[in-house]
Amino acid sequence: MDLVALTDYLVKSLVKHPDKVKINVQEESDMKVIQILVESSDIGALIGKGGKIANAVRTIIQASSYHNKLGKVRINIDTL
Repeated sequence: MDLVALTDYLVKSLVKHPDKVKINVQEESDMKVIQILVESSDIGALIGKGGKIANAVRTIIQASSYHNKLGKVRINIDTL
């Protein structure tokens, strides 16, 4: 599965406004940077208590990247 599609699926499953989710990918020298933008009211649901949900999303995406030999990935979460 493509990293963007996986990220899109995970994030849209967690938020109340999935139609407002935007995911951008930038290529840096040795890694991909995935920028997740959500509605400000959904940021708490995506980050979770103590950042546990955000860390879980990052872990799943990074594990998929490692498994598919796609290189390093950094995930940034922000509001629209």
